[in-house]
Amino acid sequence: MLEARSLSKRYGDTLALDRLDLTVAPGEVFCLLGPNGAGKTTTVNLFLNFVSPTSGQALVCGIDAEKEPQRARRALAYIPEMVTLYPALSGLENLGYFSTLADGVQRPQGELLRLLTQAGLDAARAAQKVGGYSKGMRQKVGIAIAMARGARALLLDEPTSGLDPRAANEFAASIDALRRQGVAVLMVTHDLFLARQCATRVGIMQRGRLVTVLDAATVDPAGLERVYLESSMEEGLTA
Repeated sequence: MLEARSLSKRYGDTLALDRLDLTVAPGEVFCLLGPNGAGKTTTVNLFLNFVSPTSGQALVCGIDAEKEPQRARRALAYIPEMVTLYPALSGLENLGYFSTLADGVQRPQGELLRLLTQAGLDAARAAQKVGGYSKGMRQKVGIAIAMARGARALLLDEPTSGLDPRAANEFAASIDALRRQGVAVLMVTHDLFLARQCATRVGIMQRGRLVTVLDAATVDPAGLERVYLESSMEEGLTA
């Protein structure tokens, strides 16, 4: 589970995040929408302890990410916009290396291949060098690494930026598989269609505040776009 308790972050005179209260339960996908500078990536960075909060807490499975960062990170996996892998190694070799680095366990090749195919990577590409992979294929290796670690919570920052529609759809299917395994997923995105496709709940952020939370099952893509634009207009009027 991921939980933000009155979480705030200030950079000088700029309040990047303003008293965020948020809970992402096991088996839930919470998508954060909002313009650049709304506080979405700051939220992810606080859970990762890349930055320290000005006030409040970021909890990962009940562990304070600032006070016990190593314990918190062991329960987490993170997939950024561009997954960094070793281009001279294959998908299998990258997965083997990073999963062993995380927990010291050397997994047999058959298990590594199973994890990659479960993440949506074509088995025929698993032994090929990552330098020839598309971004979508790299993201699948990232998901396999998260699966190998047994991460209980997953953070994603613009994971489908630059993907074609087919690759984005495949990525969404992989996230849904993790959700069904009980992983708590917090995803930052600008893609309203992806949010509606993946999410169980959608939050809209403006100027560091979570201004709207929606049950994804109750709104279609057009309705989500309308609420997003209305939230932006209301925030502009009150700023």
